[in-house]
Amino acid sequence: MSKVLVGILKAAEANIRKSKSLTRKRAISIFTTMSVAHVNDEVNGDGDVNHTEKVFSNGDIYIGQWATDNPHGNGKYLWSDGCMYYGEWYRGKISGKGKFSWPSGASYEGQFKNDYMNGEGTFTGSLTDTYRGSWVMNRMQGKGSKSYANGDQYEGEWKKGFHDGQGRYHWSTGHQYIGQWKNGKMNGNGTMIWANGNRFDGCWEDGLPKGNGTFHWQDGSFYAGVWSRDQKEQSGKFYPSSSINPHDDWDPHQLFSVEMGECLICEGEEILIFPSDKVFLWSSSEEKPPPRKSSSNRMSVDRRLSNGDNLKDGNTRNVLFGRSLKTTLQPAKRQGVTICKGHKNYELMLNLQLGIRHSVGRPAPTKSLKLKPTAFDTQQKLWTKFPPEGSKHTPPHQSCEFKWKDYCPLVFRTLRKLFNVDPADYMISICGNDALRELSSPGKSGSFFYLTHDDKYMIKTMKKSEVKVLKRMLPAYFEHVKSFENTLVTKFFGLHCVKLSGPIQKKVRFVIMGNLLCTEVPIHRRYDLKGSSHGRITDKPETEIDANTTLKDLDLKFIFRLRKDWFQEFYNQVNKDCDFLEQERIMDYSLLVGISFQESTREAVNEGPGLGRTGTTRVSTDTDAVLNPARWASVRLGINMPSRVEFTVRSHETQLIGEPTQEFSDVILFFGIIDILQDYDISKKLEHAYKSFQYDSTSISAVDPRLYSKRFKDFMFRVFAYDS
Repeated sequence: MSKVLVGILKAAEANIRKSKSLTRKRAISIFTTMSVAHVNDEVNGDGDVNHTEKVFSNGDIYIGQWATDNPHGNGKYLWSDGCMYYGEWYRGKISGKGKFSWPSGASYEGQFKNDYMNGEGTFTGSLTDTYRGSWVMNRMQGKGSKSYANGDQYEGEWKKGFHDGQGRYHWSTGHQYIGQWKNGKMNGNGTMIWANGNRFDGCWEDGLPKGNGTFHWQDGSFYAGVWSRDQKEQSGKFYPSSSINPHDDWDPHQLFSVEMGECLICEGEEILIFPSDKVFLWSSSEEKPPPRKSSSNRMSVDRRLSNGDNLKDGNTRNVLFGRSLKTTLQPAKRQGVTICKGHKNYELMLNLQLGIRHSVGRPAPTKSLKLKPTAFDTQQKLWTKFPPEGSKHTPPHQSCEFKWKDYCPLVFRTLRKLFNVDPADYMISICGNDALRELSSPGKSGSFFYLTHDDKYMIKTMKKSEVKVLKRMLPAYFEHVKSFENTLVTKFFGLHCVKLSGPIQKKVRFVIMGNLLCTEVPIHRRYDLKGSSHGRITDKPETEIDANTTLKDLDLKFIFRLRKDWFQEFYNQVNKDCDFLEQERIMDYSLLVGISFQESTREAVNEGPGLGRTGTTRVSTDTDAVLNPARWASVRLGINMPSRVEFTVRSHETQLIGEPTQEFSDVILFFGIIDILQDYDISKKLEHAYKSFQYDSTSISAVDPRLYSKRFKDFMFRVFAYDS
């Protein structure tokens, strides 16, 4: 039997480059004519690693080392669809060095981890596309080089399968680009050199020259200026050389229509199915793979809860507030009260929407991300009057007369572009037919909050002192978010003021921000974390705590476990963001964290598909299920991040971080730094001095920005850790 199976596998390897349909037909004929032992005929119960040969009920074949109930060691697996893996296994998963082949003839040879292509490896496509370099969970990421079937080559940095970072692309025609990339397109500073010797040095955006740059001819002539595909934004000057051909009849727009037309980026071959997508049938079940197992010392907390036991900490408040798991993991209900006609702030909402429509809808100047210092001038006293009957610049409306002021409109217009906010979508979200929603109670500062109908944007009324802080720090804020695209600090989209009519001439100032927790994923828990202990516990009764309750430091009973490379990115960005806030004398900010626990139906125990004996839901403990590559396009630092939480236990009430319990649950995390407009003014200094007499000065929020930054970082790097 052994020789026969080995012969089958060798024959399959020899023909693996044939079409998928032919491979499938061949596999079916093999499986119907072979007579081999069924999986259930071989049971190895002593836990030793033995050599085995198996044909599964769906026609798959495995030959190699086997431990207890799954592959462990070296082995070869042939799927009935023609895919094949040969290499190292660890407890039933593809891990270590190996080779995976597709029926199309494509192959990957290199390192694997938990069924994913992960580490250094080489992918050779069916059309001879070849990538050599670093992989992270099935995606080209890190440094690598790729040769395309059409002769093009790229060498440089990758991220999530795309050219991203510094890299060099060489076309088979002889052209080459050396510079920065983003999402597979030339983006940033770079140089394009054509085969005829001409070159362009300058700024790029979405694969085309955009902004300042210079086009050089080989004879020394050059054209310098601002470049854009939109001819209205194009401007520059021609500088001829002493050459016989002065190029004075050359149209600058020819760079886009002719020269760039010869420099298309090859997309390469797409991998349609990954090794991690393949199903293994290690047991006798023919319908689905068995449930993933967790080690005995990491029994999931949900299992203990579903069996009726409450996992409790030293303060006798259980991890999920003493209620059943199903009740605890209810998603957040829609927040706020819709502002309808008759609401006290109905006219204010109309004024706000009219003003933003007027501001965003105005013709935009140049779209360059480089701004002159005058763009940050906040001393201008330009107000726009909105009479009910309308004017030359404003439409008629049904609200009262009001005046409108934009602060630094060009800066915020550029910020919206920097944050990839489409102007039309922005206006529809805020100024469409749907009303805003007002949160039921003002914040601690007395500010009111409004949400757009689609939850994308949050509008906050501001005190004059907060506006003053934002105006002061705006140039530094602009440079910071421009330099660090993964910054965790709040995203500001606009700063405005409405002056209401009447004898009082009341002014309402407000800022428009991104809503960090706007997601289709249900948020089950949200925390506002500062790293201080005084007053940092929720005063609500446990029965009133729900998914919309913002919990605090002493309510937190988790450590957030991030994948190591994500933790390193988190570590670096928190340091950069805190340095920026410290330099701007900002304190009292916090990290808002939203947690979505991943639920799945408990699989049947001897009862077939559907609900198991308990008929309850559980929190998934299978990280691989959460880390689905299809979701990665929307994953970035602080947004939609798959992770694990490890439950902790406190030994005393004021202990900020409890002791790890080895109890884990899979989650999706959303987090960012909020409330960044509180500077360390005289009132905060007095508050610090007063509270220091009563409490430990290190436990209160109002401390010097330098100390606040250090305490905040120390806390975050203990609450967040890498998942080993």
